Amino acid sequence: MDRATPNLPSRDFGVTARFYAQLGFTESWRDDGWMILNRGELALEFFPFADLNPTESNFSCCLRLDDMSSLYAQAAAAGIPEQCWGYPRLHPPTTEHSGLSIGYLVDNDGSLVRLIQN
Repeated sequence: MDRATPNLPSRDFGVTARFYAQLGFTESWRDDGWMILNRGELALEFFPFADLNPTESNFSCCLRLDDMSSLYAQAAAAGIPEQCWGYPRLHPPTTEHSGLSIGYLVDNDGSLVRLIQN
């Protein structure tokens, strides 16, 4: 099985792990230079970036999900606000011109995570 794992920045691995734990991710690896979080078959990998300014972050990835609405609902239930500014935040799913239903999550480090319904 081919797969890809997004590599995203983290200003603090502990903060990042706690944020994604709200979404059902568990830590499967961590040392000083790398952290891997898993949620079922999904994997997100993080590298340290202590000086990252979230307002200037250009990091992003896509999660293609069989049940996007469930992950989105879990994020909303965790108290991640639906708003157009700040970190973290959610943007509700909409059907885009492509026909895909896509929601958006911006994590506490300013990384954009697109939630795409398969």
